[in-house]
Amino acid sequence: MAYSKLEYIWLDGSKPTQALRSKTKVIHDFSGKLEDCPIWNFDGSSTNQAKGNASDCLLKPVAIFPDPDRLHSYLVMTEVLNADGTPHETNGRATIDADNDDFWFGFEQEYFIVDPETNRPIGFPENGYPAPQGPYYCGVGGGVAFGRDIIEEHLDMCLEAGLNVEGINAEVAAGQWEFQIFAKGAHRAGDEIWVARYLIERTAEKYGLIVEWHPKPLGDTDWNGSGMHANFSNGKMRDEGGEKYMTEVCEAFGKHIKEHIDVYGADNHMRLTGKHETQSIDKFSFGVSDRGASIRIPVNTIEDGWKGRLEDRRPASNADPYKVGARIIKTVNTVS
Repeated sequence: MAYSKLEYIWLDGSKPTQALRSKTKVIHDFSGKLEDCPIWNFDGSSTNQAKGNASDCLLKPVAIFPDPDRLHSYLVMTEVLNADGTPHETNGRATIDADNDDFWFGFEQEYFIVDPETNRPIGFPENGYPAPQGPYYCGVGGGVAFGRDIIEEHLDMCLEAGLNVEGINAEVAAGQWEFQIFAKGAHRAGDEIWVARYLIERTAEKYGLIVEWHPKPLGDTDWNGSGMHANFSNGKMRDEGGEKYMTEVCEAFGKHIKEHIDVYGADNHMRLTGKHETQSIDKFSFGVSDRGASIRIPVNTIEDGWKGRLEDRRPASNADPYKVGARIIKTVNTVS
């Protein structure tokens, strides 16, 4: 009898940053369609999401992808519900008020690959530091690019799974990498980022390495942190735009600094210092082609007649893309 392995993926209740969890369900004669993925349950008392005397939580499938690394398998992204079917308090996906193709998101996900034996990024010696930043960004060669095998494998897996990955590159620090995902709708963008994160975590397992999502794992040093820059637009930004409207959108973000920072990732104050291509966490600025601003207005947006996307550079690498997308939508929608 034909069988399929469905890997149910969800976010747990860890604080201040949620972690990925997953478990496998075997189904015979599975159609491969999302609507045929059953709601499943798990022990929430083991994931910081319930008490032992009422531990059942539900997993509601929201997206499905072929699993490129296992035979007869699928990756099923889920959201967590309470036993009565209401969204669990840890369910960031449920914070998105409305979602349709009007809002487009492009997330630039940065992260470090860490050697667990040294607890330092690959490319770093056990003591001290490698050569200063400069040659690592988009670097080529064994002296500046570290971990390319795992990164290339991850890219192939994402593409085979059907994720809309638009590129990868080595980042500014040694052992730091980035992938970019574009999607229409905050739900879909969040689904794909989380599944891509799951795949790099699972790939790292095979290499005996660790993925570090902390926005400033090297602490107070002269090394860049990791972000998840959020490129976004709605139909009006793309089709009408105009300097006045785009400026008003940027200014609206300046009126909701706390609301954004609250969902832009834990320990982000260590990264948003005003140094290393960041604006200070307690300040707000925007500017054309300014990588030190809170909001960067891409030069091609100007060249296209002030139409297109904006980039919020503040979200940290460990931020929940669902919550980031939800907050961006709320702020943009305050501008008529």
